[in-house]
Amino acid sequence: MLLTIRCPAKVNLFLAVGPKDLRNYHPLRSIFQAIDLCDSMTIRVGVGKHEVVFDDPTIPGENTVTKALRLLSEVLNLPPLHIAIEKRIPPESGLGGGSSNAAAVIRAAQAIAGLTIPAGELKGIAEAIGMDVPFFLVGGRAKAEGYGEKLTSLSDLPTEWMVVARPGVGSSTPAAYKLLDESPYTWREFPDSDELYNDFERVAAPESLDLIDALLALGARDAALSGSGSAVFGRFGSQTVAARAHAVLLNQSECKAWVAHTLTRSESLELGARQAT
Repeated sequence: MLLTIRCPAKVNLFLAVGPKDLRNYHPLRSIFQAIDLCDSMTIRVGVGKHEVVFDDPTIPGENTVTKALRLLSEVLNLPPLHIAIEKRIPPESGLGGGSSNAAAVIRAAQAIAGLTIPAGELKGIAEAIGMDVPFFLVGGRAKAEGYGEKLTSLSDLPTEWMVVARPGVGSSTPAAYKLLDESPYTWREFPDSDELYNDFERVAAPESLDLIDALLALGARDAALSGSGSAVFGRFGSQTVAARAHAVLLNQSECKAWVAHTLTRSESLELGARQAT
């Protein structure tokens, strides 16, 4: 069997970071939204042992996908899976590419095994891989609390068009948290309105902040950092306006940029095409 899956990125429409708790972790309040900037994953049932290949040579041999396979093999009787991943979601960007890849493997493995992992075990596996992974098992739009793992599904909204841009520098999540800890600030509550907000903009690289300003200058109704960066996104009134801004941005800047739109829950959880081999 050959299974082709798209692994969507996410943006944080809202992200407020709380002070360290007794576990020395930061609790969060966030609103996730899946978007159609996607990696492509092909899974083939084969022989031998599990194999994971990325088209990006910078991805380490031990990664979210290999970790997901190890944990899944403890609860599912999986045949050897040969997994090839074409990366479009850049690393160190705050767009959740690695977490999305892991979630795609979790969903595909259950389909291949013909079994559904009990909710409690599934939650434990996802959280053990990374705190963004549970969102990609929910998809669409969701409110996150705790460390990002306590999720409340939110209703899909009408499609919104965005330009997502990543500067030439990445962002280390641990380093970003360390910088946030160096100056006190108030932990924000969830907003009552549709406003973009991200605490990590306090410590973001100048290149990311410059891209936020550029997107606003190009007609975005609002713009913000995603996750701990370094990618940013701006929301535009239509695909046409977003495409025009994207073209100008690429001409003016050395960043990478993509036109993307929001995904509904069902769109973001599609397993894709299957065929016999």
